[in-house]
Amino acid sequence: MKNINLYTIYIFSIFCFCDIFCETLEKETKKIIGPEVHIAQLIQGRAISRHYPYALPTLLKYIKKETTLNVNQEVKLLTSFEDRRMFQFPFIYVNYADRKDWHFTEKEKTNLRSYLERGGFIYIDAGINADFLSEKGAGQHHSYAEWRAAPDLAEAFKELFPEKDFVSLPRSHPLFSVFYSGLPDTEILPDTVREFVKKEKWPGGTYSAVSLKFDGRIGVLATPIIAMGWGKNNLGQWQTTIRFRIRENTDGLSEYLKTAAYSGARFEVMREEGTKDIVFCQKRALPAWVNEPDGEWRVFRYYQSTEISDYAHVFYTRLGANILIYAMTH
Repeated sequence: MKNINLYTIYIFSIFCFCDIFCETLEKETKKIIGPEVHIAQLIQGRAISRHYPYALPTLLKYIKKETTLNVNQEVKLLTSFEDRRMFQFPFIYVNYADRKDWHFTEKEKTNLRSYLERGGFIYIDAGINADFLSEKGAGQHHSYAEWRAAPDLAEAFKELFPEKDFVSLPRSHPLFSVFYSGLPDTEILPDTVREFVKKEKWPGGTYSAVSLKFDGRIGVLATPIIAMGWGKNNLGQWQTTIRFRIRENTDGLSEYLKTAAYSGARFEVMREEGTKDIVFCQKRALPAWVNEPDGEWRVFRYYQSTEISDYAHVFYTRLGANILIYAMTH
């Protein structure tokens, strides 16, 4: 009988310990995770009409699952920067195309100055481009190009902060490694695109970005479009199919392209090290081939496959997570 009582006491003690341990763990986890963070999205006009509607909710769901950032998965919608609710959100996402007019009203100017100077973060997706991609109908496809904030975007913020300019982020910027560092495993990619992605398209997991800084921290960040890589539908399937455009060469191509005809414009594109590419375009400003600083000529070619699209989705999701986590921790 004594053995039975001791055994009962032993089992009871284990359950008590487990309850105490779980309660302590829950309290400590809450301390680590911190308070709930709410994210806003600005959509000018009717909120039902927006680009990539599944994008931001999918990204927030991913961040909630994969990180300790306690982010609320419900996106709060703003129709303009006149809405004083913007001050409730440390991070505001804007797809450049979701705002038709980038001239700020006086009330918006007042709110934006206060919001950014007090520590707010605005991320403008698809907010930068290159000259040779700026004509109507042209997409934004090149991370190597001399990217700048879209002209109307740059002008709008120049009115707010005349002393500030959008400046490119260096590849070494901590935003690109704050949570995820480097590229996802490239073994999934076909041989035809793997080396280009690693060395030229997204070297080291970096991406083209420009920013406005306030007291040494980023207040406004703009990139080429990445939301196309975030969204999943209600069945958990990616909403978009993503293709890679790369540059490639073959024997004899350089001699041929030196005299080839083209129907679009010609642009000089500055590289990071200060040398220039000369980009030759066909109609609608779509790049056709490029004469590079070393004298080599290469053509632009699209590659499409399930592996390529899946890889791009993973990369863009990791990049989106890095942007949001960086904004919350710096």
